[in-house]
Amino acid sequence: MQNNELDETNLEMLSFESFKSKVLNDFKIAMISRETSLFGRKEVLTGKGKFGIFGDGIELPQVAMARYFKKGDFRAGYYRDQTFMFATEMSTVEAFFAQLYADNENDPFSGGRQMNAHFASPNIDEKGDWLDLVNQMNITSDVSPTAAQMPRALGLAFASNCFKTSKHPELFKHLSNGKEICFCTIGDASTSEGNFWETINAAAVLQVPLAVFIWDNGFGISVPTKFQTAKGSISKALKGLEIDPNEKLNNGIKIYNVKGWDYAALNETFEKGLQEVRLTSVPAIFHIEELTQPQGHSTSGSHERYKTHERILWEKEWDCIAKFKEWIIENNIATENELNDIAESVRLFVKNARDNAWGKYKNKFKIELEKIKEIFQECQLQNSPVSLEFFNELMDEKELNRKNILHNISNILMHEIGNPNILPLKLYYQQYIKKEDTHFSENLYFEGKEKDMIHINPIIPAYPPEAKSINGYEILNIYFNELFTKNPFVYAFGEDVGQIGDVNQGLSGLQTLHGTDRIFDVGIREQTIIGQALGMAYRGLRPIAEIQYLDYLLYCIQTLGDDVASTHFRTDGKQCCPLIVRTRGHRLEGMWHSGSPLGMIINALNGIRVCVPRNMVQAIGMYNVLLKGNDPAILIECLNGYRQKEILPDNLLDIIVPLGHPEILTTGNDITIVSYGSTLKIISSAIKRAEKLNIFCELIDVQTLIPFDVNHTIVESLKKTSKILFIDEDVPSGGTAFMFKKVIEEQGGFKYLDAAPKTLSAKEHRPCYGDDGDYFSKPNEEEILENIIELFKE
Repeated sequence: MQNNELDETNLEMLSFESFKSKVLNDFKIAMISRETSLFGRKEVLTGKGKFGIFGDGIELPQVAMARYFKKGDFRAGYYRDQTFMFATEMSTVEAFFAQLYADNENDPFSGGRQMNAHFASPNIDEKGDWLDLVNQMNITSDVSPTAAQMPRALGLAFASNCFKTSKHPELFKHLSNGKEICFCTIGDASTSEGNFWETINAAAVLQVPLAVFIWDNGFGISVPTKFQTAKGSISKALKGLEIDPNEKLNNGIKIYNVKGWDYAALNETFEKGLQEVRLTSVPAIFHIEELTQPQGHSTSGSHERYKTHERILWEKEWDCIAKFKEWIIENNIATENELNDIAESVRLFVKNARDNAWGKYKNKFKIELEKIKEIFQECQLQNSPVSLEFFNELMDEKELNRKNILHNISNILMHEIGNPNILPLKLYYQQYIKKEDTHFSENLYFEGKEKDMIHINPIIPAYPPEAKSINGYEILNIYFNELFTKNPFVYAFGEDVGQIGDVNQGLSGLQTLHGTDRIFDVGIREQTIIGQALGMAYRGLRPIAEIQYLDYLLYCIQTLGDDVASTHFRTDGKQCCPLIVRTRGHRLEGMWHSGSPLGMIINALNGIRVCVPRNMVQAIGMYNVLLKGNDPAILIECLNGYRQKEILPDNLLDIIVPLGHPEILTTGNDITIVSYGSTLKIISSAIKRAEKLNIFCELIDVQTLIPFDVNHTIVESLKKTSKILFIDEDVPSGGTAFMFKKVIEEQGGFKYLDAAPKTLSAKEHRPCYGDDGDYFSKPNEEEILENIIELFKE
């Protein structure tokens, strides 16, 4: 009996010691994060960092949250999650400071491209193949725009549903374990954004394993919650979405409220709530209230400007770390002296990490200065007073960076123009610019040969003798059926995509054949349609997300631009999301759904491939290429092409249209005409009329705008004709201006001109209704013919 009692006592002691160790480790991590914030702010205020944003005030709930984040899980967060990253050991303090200094060589998250607290973990290897996402913790790259992480979070969670319902689970063992969830973090003020509401509604409808943590400190920068949120509380405002088991349609969300300074309650709430999300896939909101912000919103301003004296005193008393310290002492887990010792050791640890990061950052410039010193002496510039002054200014620079190096060398080179000894310095200057420019410019698109979509060999359509001529939408329908039969990674969804097979019937009947889990309808919510696709693509699926009409891209331009287009670039090639946006536009009679805003698309969405096929067979060749690559893309089908007859090839899945390679549709020696999409048919008619006047035009279909004419096919035509006309249906200075710049300026086409280059586009206003409205709003046959004749006469 005594031995049993002794064993129980030992077990209790071991259990307590284990508990104590975990609690004190949490305290240590919280203190590390707080000291990182304090040191970080000083680094910005002294000029070492350009801007700082930190997670002070939310350390305790993030330590608790991190305990329940497992391998296979995903995070779509925002820029205050440093404590979480330290607690999961997915970031070090030194890496945090390296990012603060924009040290491209030692910032593991963005290669120096993003400001501090923007984290990421790789999802692909160097070849572009998916990593074993099940056996790692996954961090999708953070973005700064408020609530921009929400649509992506929906997609990451929804992908879990796709894996669970797949008929080919053996293909996805490295992508899903069936129990993963998505953690999403957001500041309370950002819940006012439409992205937040659209995401929560979609998550409630879809029932996805999404856990949203809302950090609530009572302010949105300087604006109190009462001016931002109905009822002064986001959890109260969301009550109508809360799941009710008594309702017939039993979907919705779970809502949990917990104080951000209550360590025990935080752990209890997170453990229970997150386990339920894993088991049920019911999305959950964790509203973390009564948080503080000790240093204010960011280094750009002081919170004393908008907080009352009473509020500041309250924040000091209810600071989460201060309350955690009180709780530890009250529960006899550690003494105040023990906690003070931990705090002191932590401060030294963070200081050393900061110094190491700064030392590594500065060391690379010290090495460069030694090179410059040698070259300066080699060029014999010591006796040039002006050059010596610039040289000494560079050597004495306290906050040295690439900009200062190049600025001072440029001044020396300008002063020494004509000096034959200056060549070594000039060569160093040119090589240094080239090397460093690469650091900050590469990886906008995937650059690996294994997923090449540009230099891939073309495969033309094969037409058997008995080939039928059928509607364009019917060809698409046959193709998509073959595609979904062969490739289980492909999914298609959007408004009206499922039951009726999209408004133009390209997917008609395919939901019945391939299942509601592969081809399905969603609500009218363009932002989260793209977010849904983004999360799926990030996790290794190949979603085709339909935005019903081209002008609807306005509703999702933020997610496309801020998130999708920049994913590969802002992670320095560590992450990709090869989604395909399927949409339609161009020629249609009326103000709506007839726009061709290509200027907006190509200027706002660099990082996304832009395909503008003139017919459906050509579109199929582009789909095939896009599904082989790792870049996101927008493919714009011609609205008036669905019922135009095309001959059905018998090699639909094999057709390859490499991106960036224009096609010459009509040969001629007099004028080069460049266009794409629906306008090509009208131009062809005008060209035939011009031939009756002995004017022979060469018509070129660019096929894709991004990438654009990689082999300079258009310039080769211009060498022959010496005259060029760019035509499209965008507004003036839109798509035509883009093509003009590419050919005339970038590719040197101006050297071969015998007449001023011309552009012809739609009018500045939106297209008007009816045949006449269309005729006077967009380039028409007569207008094109007149431009051809005028250009020929020149």
